[in-house]
Amino acid sequence: MSAGHHAGAGELREWLDAHVNLERGLGVPAQAARITAPTLERIAALLALLGSPQLDWDAIHLTGTNGKTSTARIVTALLGAAGMKTGNYTSPDLVRINERMSIDGELVPDAVLDDLLETVRLVESAMTEPPSYFEILTAAAFRWFSDEAVEVGAIEVGMGGTWDATNLVDAGVAVITNVARDHTNILGSTREEIAREKSGIIKPGSIVVLGETDPDLVEIFAARPAASLLLRDRDFSIRDNRVAVGGRAFDVVTPMTRYEDVFLALHGSHQADNAAVALAAVEAYLGEPLADDDVRAAFATVTSPGRLEVVRREPLVILDGAHNPAGAESLRQALREGFGAMRRTLLVGLLSDKDPREMIVALGL
Repeated sequence: MSAGHHAGAGELREWLDAHVNLERGLGVPAQAARITAPTLERIAALLALLGSPQLDWDAIHLTGTNGKTSTARIVTALLGAAGMKTGNYTSPDLVRINERMSIDGELVPDAVLDDLLETVRLVESAMTEPPSYFEILTAAAFRWFSDEAVEVGAIEVGMGGTWDATNLVDAGVAVITNVARDHTNILGSTREEIAREKSGIIKPGSIVVLGETDPDLVEIFAARPAASLLLRDRDFSIRDNRVAVGGRAFDVVTPMTRYEDVFLALHGSHQADNAAVALAAVEAYLGEPLADDDVRAAFATVTSPGRLEVVRREPLVILDGAHNPAGAESLRQALREGFGAMRRTLLVGLLSDKDPREMIVALGL
């Protein structure tokens, strides 16, 4: 495809799909299946060619083994309720790539996404090495947020932290939801190695909001050059976490205030922990507590597709993206607590890098 040719939507998708895509696992086309040392050089060059759009808005940067997407969506809802124009960037998508980027809850329109991809395609010819699939979509999202004068972006790491394409943002608040073993072929075989990789999103002078409470791992994050560290169950916490119709109800204690008997429209006790992390992060960014009504409005309306999502009632059908043993154990607990002891049929699909036995045991089968 020549640089001067204006591609149609289908052609742009073919162009995008031809790039290296780690999300596909064994589905990566043979001609694109390269193994390279981790680097930020490609994304840095691409963003520079696009005018460094990541410098035009503030960021709350989120990583963690589980809960990143839900926490990012709660952060976005809270910032929106507080009146801020907010971008959201998450991955992967469930149905179409538009899901990865939104502003104030509205997904990027097809025509806008096509224009963004066309822009990236045109500047790609000036690069010494082609970017990856994820790098292209990251650059497109960052450019869109700049074009639309977003005030702040909730930016989810794709994988890891230090070498993730999103790590070109200079975030004032860095969020780590938790650390478990996952993607061990890339991030490391131990939780300590994985924690060190994730700690790479912490920038000098930033505020760290840490949902992981293992003391050995907390030390790794505390060693980074942040201005301060807010730790779950020390600086912020959930109290009276209980099942409610359509989600959870609980109190949230933060460094600045307490929000009592709030309802979260997401299933699973772990989502309350995600909500506490999100609330602490937004307070840290704003430098003040949120209005109680704004918190209630955000929590009551937030959605997280594919995370204990009820897609049918008769019969009950639930979708969940648990993809590691820790996530599977959370799913097992949430089903037992929130949906009773009914007879269940589980349909489980796994990528080839997962251990089926570990997952099945974690699910209680």
